[in-house]
Amino acid sequence: MHGEIRRAKSAKETIMSAHAISERAKTNASARADYNALSGAIAEKFLAFSMALKDSSIDANLRELVYLRASQMNGCGFCVDMHVKQARIHGERELRLHHVAVWRESPLFDARERAALEWTEVLTRLPVHGVSDRVYEHVRANLGEKELSDLTFSVMAINGWNRISIAFQSVPGSADAMLGLTKAGMS
Repeated sequence: MHGEIRRAKSAKETIMSAHAISERAKTNASARADYNALSGAIAEKFLAFSMALKDSSIDANLRELVYLRASQMNGCGFCVDMHVKQARIHGERELRLHHVAVWRESPLFDARERAALEWTEVLTRLPVHGVSDRVYEHVRANLGEKELSDLTFSVMAINGWNRISIAFQSVPGSADAMLGLTKAGMS
């Protein structure tokens, strides 16, 4: 019960932050329509869905690597900026963040992280004929079914955020203070 109240309070605070981000974006000349105001109920539910992922089997450090990789692939400057800073706040090493884009060649990631990054890539850019059995079995062998399922929802969420941030031209760094990202010391 207390956990549900804490999660509800946290989700409400995050929703309020999202509305504040939207208000700030309106003052930026390059920002487009205020999707939070126009589609408030939907935006709040999507944010609640995203917040629920914090309670998934995917730990925060791995989740940030996944969010960063999908954001890099999608070309979402706002989300790349945000997830680099969140990863640093969670204690991620700077060099590993630089290596996320070249994770296949980098010796800095373990088998579990590599599997998660591979799954992120295949779901972010779905192959014409879907996800191969080889990729599915490889990722499942390294993560297990529960983590694979939770990771899939995480990849769905970040791809959605990337698309809305790109469509409405969210400005990298514009919400750092509101989201507590100044703690990363990278502003």
